[in-house]
Parts: sequence; C-alpha cells; structure tokens
Amino acid sequence: MIPGLRAELRRTNFSGREVSLAEGALVVGAVVALSARTRRPSDAAVLAGIGALGLADDLLEPRQRRAGRPVSKGLRGHLGALREHHLTTGAAKALGIPLLAVLGTAGAPPPRGGAMVVADAALVAGCANLANLLDLRPGRALKALLPPAAALALAPAGGERGADGRLLAVAALLPALLALPADLRERGMLGDAGANVLGAALGGAAVRRLPVPARLPLLAAVVVLTLVSEKVSFSAVIDRTAALRALDRLGRLPLDAEGGR
Repeated sequence: MIPGLRAELRRTNFSGREVSLAEGALVVGAVVALSARTRRPSDAAVLAGIGALGLADDLLEPRQRRAGRPVSKGLRGHLGALREHHLTTGAAKALGIPLLAVLGTAGAPPPRGGAMVVADAALVAGCANLANLLDLRPGRALKALLPPAAALALAPAGGERGADGRLLAVAALLPALLALPADLRERGMLGDAGANVLGAALGGAAVRRLPVPARLPLLAAVVVLTLVSEKVSFSAVIDRTAALRALDRLGRLPLDAEGGR
C-alpha cells in the first residue's frame, strides 16, 4: 500500500491500538462486486455511492479535526449544522444515503406505491446507519449483521425479486465473514464506509426477501433504535447486561490487551 494512503487510513481505536480503515475500503469493494450479480445494475451503483459517502466521512472528518474545525456528531448534530448552513460529511451521508436508497428501491419490481417505496428506502438507509452506530467495538457490528444476513441468504428464493434479495444478502454475508478475524484482532476496522455499505446491503436484502407485514415492524424497530441512540449509549447498555457483554467480548482480545477496558 502507498505510504501516504496507509497513513490516511490509520486510526487509533478505543483501546489505543493502531488499526487500519483499509478493512472498510476492501469491504466496500467486495460488497459492490458481489451485488453486481443481481439483475439490477443500480444495486451495485447505489451501494458504491453509499460506500463512497462513508469513505469520504472517514477520510475528511479527521482532517477537519486537525484543522481545528468543529465536527458534529450524531444525527442531531449533523442536522443542527445544516440549519446553520454548514454541510458536514456526516450531513452529506444523512442526506445522500436516503436519496440513494430511494433511487435503489424505486425501480425494484413489483411496482409499488410511493409510500411503500419510501418505507423500503427508509429501511435500507436505517440499516446502513444502525450498522455504523454499532461499530464502536471490535466485531460488534459484524456480529449483529451476520445472523440476519445468513438467514436471508439461506431462505428459499421466491422468484426474481427474492433471488436478487438472496444475492444482496450474500453480498453482505461473505465480506462480513472475511472481515471478522481482522476486526476482532484489532488489526482493522469497518469505519463508516464498511459499516454503512454492509448495513445497506442487508437492508436491501430484507426489502427484497421479506413481505410487507415483516418489513414494517422491522423498520419501526430500526427507527426506534436510531432515536434511542441519540440519548442512550449502546456500549453502556451492553456493558451492564451480562449476556450482551459476553457476546460482545466473544472472540476479542483479552481485557488486559485492551488496556484494561
């Protein structure tokens, strides 16, 4: 890897270890390549756009910090910056990912009303954002993504729409599996790019594979979790809950290797 690019991708994680965002960039490439196997060329284009927005946020936000510019965090912070006529990279994602999701769901068969297109797009965008919200500890986002991706990939296809949904689930499943060892060993991290694109691919698979009565409650759950994240720390809840804490630490480096955290 080019030394300058390697330095740009280098980050210090929560435990003080040096990790690389190259993992996230590779995940984006793998998801886009696998999603190109669906019958709709727009699937790969939409996921590439989401990955590009995430990568821009990964690379540009640290530059803003080094330049001493204020950096907004969370949905509320980014929307607040927009009200002050300041477009952050996070705000660009908050606007761009839903727009790309609408473009991706609008032409998906069978023909649907505008309300259902918006709901499906919200599910894709919400899954992309939720995956990113979970990517705060090694392996956490991947552990949340892998079971539903496997379930959607293994379920019976059910027509062309279902077959495309299966391919999108595989596009999330295989890169996530390949990224898991490096993520758990704290050699790499998904970053916004990797987490967003994996979540969007999973959301797209759910839109194609699940019936409306299942998609709407799933969307409601994603919205609730997103709103709760503005007030409640997922990490704090996980640390206070024994079963969640054990699952979260499964496969990770020992606590003494994480600086006692």
